[in-house]
Amino acid sequence: MANPRLRLLLPWRKFSRRDCAIAAFGFTVFIFFLSLISDSRTSTKTIAPLDFVDLTLLRNAEDQGAVCLDGSAPGYHFRSGFGSGSNNWVLHIEGGGWCNTVSSCLFRKTTALGSSNYMERQVRFSGILSHDSSQNPDFFGWNKVKVRYCDGASFAGNSQQNETQLFFRGQRIWKAVMDELLSIGLSKAKQVLLSGCSAGGLATLIHCDDFQAILPKDATVKCLADAGFFLDEKDTTGNRRMQSFYRDVVHLQGVADSLDKDCVERMGPSQCFFPQEFIKNIKTPVFLVNPAYDFWQIQNVLVPSESDPSGIWAKCRLSIQKCTPGQIEILHGFRNSLLKTLSEFQASKDGGMFINSCFSHCQTWITETWHSLNSPRIDNKTIAESVGDWYFNRKSVKQIDCPYPCNPSCYNMDFTRR
Repeated sequence: MANPRLRLLLPWRKFSRRDCAIAAFGFTVFIFFLSLISDSRTSTKTIAPLDFVDLTLLRNAEDQGAVCLDGSAPGYHFRSGFGSGSNNWVLHIEGGGWCNTVSSCLFRKTTALGSSNYMERQVRFSGILSHDSSQNPDFFGWNKVKVRYCDGASFAGNSQQNETQLFFRGQRIWKAVMDELLSIGLSKAKQVLLSGCSAGGLATLIHCDDFQAILPKDATVKCLADAGFFLDEKDTTGNRRMQSFYRDVVHLQGVADSLDKDCVERMGPSQCFFPQEFIKNIKTPVFLVNPAYDFWQIQNVLVPSESDPSGIWAKCRLSIQKCTPGQIEILHGFRNSLLKTLSEFQASKDGGMFINSCFSHCQTWITETWHSLNSPRIDNKTIAESVGDWYFNRKSVKQIDCPYPCNPSCYNMDFTRR
């Protein structure tokens, strides 16, 4: 269904016509509006003060060289667990695209995705970060952390542009934030789930094994990537634009040393920014949440604006309900490519997946799509229930939805409505 609460479209439509780095700003606006409308099921519902969590800036960030693009201190939001969840942790890495050129990174550092000077001092914790058992049945009492994203390379870069004073320090930020969290209790964790959305989902996959290595050996550690499985796929004109885009990100920000070593030896660093090339090497159990009709990938991988100068895809890119039958067939082909790419992962013993047929993107961090009466379901299971079944080994979870438009529980984004 096209939920009227999720029809957010103005800023996204404006910025989707520019490169992926600028589209990341639209994604930030998308996040902002979703956070405003999440859980607004009635006009009288109030938000508890505990839903809002203060920003903590990293201590001694400059001394460690662990700084955002503009040199400001990175940050995170932390809320203590309670009851039986006091020694358990959920970490969620914020998403927001990447920057691949000096000019796009200079623009980015004037936003919350490149500078803590622009970050909200409080954010709302909902979805997988909620403390409400009715919204987050398995993880509600756990310690919760939202890691803010301000480097532009999925916490993987390590270089600097002296002429422009751009700091590509994602890898250092990652290490420094983890060290600080270890010092406040993560080092004693019993059960841990590392998660992330979009570019944060990619960061989750990149750092999953390193994350497990810093935790107690007897801790249960697993990773959840939400809309972070970006495909190396040709667009509608036959070009692989994401290949060249990722190549620029990896080269500009010095990402190579953070990537899977075996993959880099086989294929070179830029190709190893694609999860499909290294996911089989991840030893820590991984769960993938991905919409088969991910609107970000449709708008930036399959049909970027440069590949559609005549605007034939203009309406379809913004709303799957506006697609022609021929365009739907092409979108089905994109879904088939995703499923084919995931076939080896699907057969893995420890992996889990929830691939629904929604025109959406991140689905774990807001209640509507994580766990509510109207959340997207496969076999009558919400994403939260499916992740819980997998994390606690209640059952094997390899949920794959039927093709669009078969699932009436979907929240299908519609960027054509005001």
